[in-house]
Amino acid sequence: QVQLVESGGGLVQPGGSLRLSCAASGSIFSITYMGWYRQAPGKQREWVALITSGGTTNYADSVKGRFTISRDGALLYLQMNSLEPEDTAAYYCNAGSIATDYWGQGTQVTVSS
Repeated sequence: QVQLVESGGGLVQPGGSLRLSCAASGSIFSITYMGWYRQAPGKQREWVALITSGGTTNYADSVKGRFTISRDGALLYLQMNSLEPEDTAAYYCNAGSIATDYWGQGTQVTVSS
């Protein structure tokens, strides 16, 4: 089992920055990927970014060039720059392998003036 706890959400003005963190604990040796998803009110959860155990990263087109995913051991980060109102959502940390999938409880990001 793997437990994931997100932090770092909050209210930010358009054009601002935030850094989300996700602390993983438990059987983290089994994880082959970690990533971020988000869900805005009334919308489906969407994938944002992914990082593999080998360090390969990938991003949704909507955040490419603005968001950066990184990992330091059991900590996963999402640096979000040039935030837009459309980035407002609950952000969820995700981790797993080919046979497992784990989720955090989410952290709210609100971009508004």
